[in-house]
Amino acid sequence: RSQEVVGAVKSLSCLGDVISCEQQQSDRWQLTAEGDEIVAQGSHEARVFKSIPEGGITQAELMKSGPHAKIGFSKAMSNGWLLMDKSAEGGPRVKRKVDSIEDNVSSMLCKIKQTGVEGLPEKDLKDIKRRKLVQLVVVKSYRVTKGASFTTTLAKQETELTPEMIASGSWRDTVFKPYNFNALGVSPEGGHLHPLMKVRAQFRQIFLEMGFCEMPTNNYVESSFWNFDALFQPQQHPARDAHDTFFIKEPALAQDLPADYLERVKTVHEHGGYGSQGYGYDWKIEEARKNVMRTHTTAVSARMLHRLGQQKEFTPVKYFSIDRVFRNETLDNTHLAEFNQIEGVVADRNLTLGHLMGILREFFHKLGIRKLRFKPAYNPYTEPSMEIFSYHDKLEKWVEIGNSGVFRPEMLLPMNLPEDVSVIAWGLSLERPTMIKYGYKNIRDLVGHKIDLQMVHDAPIYLLDI
Repeated sequence: RSQEVVGAVKSLSCLGDVISCEQQQSDRWQLTAEGDEIVAQGSHEARVFKSIPEGGITQAELMKSGPHAKIGFSKAMSNGWLLMDKSAEGGPRVKRKVDSIEDNVSSMLCKIKQTGVEGLPEKDLKDIKRRKLVQLVVVKSYRVTKGASFTTTLAKQETELTPEMIASGSWRDTVFKPYNFNALGVSPEGGHLHPLMKVRAQFRQIFLEMGFCEMPTNNYVESSFWNFDALFQPQQHPARDAHDTFFIKEPALAQDLPADYLERVKTVHEHGGYGSQGYGYDWKIEEARKNVMRTHTTAVSARMLHRLGQQKEFTPVKYFSIDRVFRNETLDNTHLAEFNQIEGVVADRNLTLGHLMGILREFFHKLGIRKLRFKPAYNPYTEPSMEIFSYHDKLEKWVEIGNSGVFRPEMLLPMNLPEDVSVIAWGLSLERPTMIKYGYKNIRDLVGHKIDLQMVHDAPIYLLDI
């Protein structure tokens, strides 16, 4: 009932100056249900005292005398009202120690019920509060008086001006609800970056700070020529089998391949050149034209370097890309059939392995990774090649974080790049550092149709001090 009255008061307050309302609040101590019971029947300890006959009673029988016998017995003993003979026949026996008692607890609660806690010692109030015999109640009230526009007939206030009101002129006699310009309104729903996108933004910012330009990576479907052949990867390489690569059914074959460049690539595969003996097999255009879901963004790097080779004069470049690639992987808690690859490429004259190691240290230092090791490795299109390892303090071991190398002359020179130009490159996945930083053990919790969308909302922004 009181809620209805409060609702009516608040509704009238929203109508302007119809009423004047002032909220008031006060605190008062009130007896609990147990406290009311003590006022009516006496305290638990007093009731226990009165229940003991002149010859006494066994403790076991006393405990069965009522629901509050245990606490009443404890309080009566501490007050010195009872004594217990532990050597009595039939078990411990409880007897009265005094002839009469004063039930101060019951008297105190009667006084509180009538006049409140004024004058009650703080110690006594704490004691009955601890026994949950009283509780502090907050009383809210409203002082309501007539306002300047008080009326007993209420008209509904309009909240908006409509075209019909303007056309009919009824707006002149209409009472509009005043606007509250201090109201915050409903917060608009905003989008939230996925953890992968947050980490991607940090990688991208680091590349841009180091003077790199982003490569266009919007072609997920790539020809085998750019994905494999242009990188001096032989057509018999296991990575080109169906169990490692997704082949496109329609359109199955690529059409627009640069004819003169294609011939130079065919020659270096079959017979070698530029100091290489090649692979010595019959290179087939049919294999090169097969469309695939790109297995690495290095296919994009190959296109960009070929475009660079067609310039009249060579200019040094620094490229990077961060985008999705696809591989026919066995799915487990750390591998999916698609993932994001981060790649950096630098082309300049007379670059060496030392330049690659130096730029890698600078790149990973910006990520907060300072403990680095390099291990010799093999890649079909880089020589020399290196795997990159970082010491993981949480795992307490060295973990592989990327791959790198210097592109082979068999890849670069058919593109018409100058002989003294070297290209250094490195790559790593986006998912692995994201999983480590956010503490994911299963990649399906980070990517895929089963992820918790609330995770995207709640995920913090992390700095990549992996």
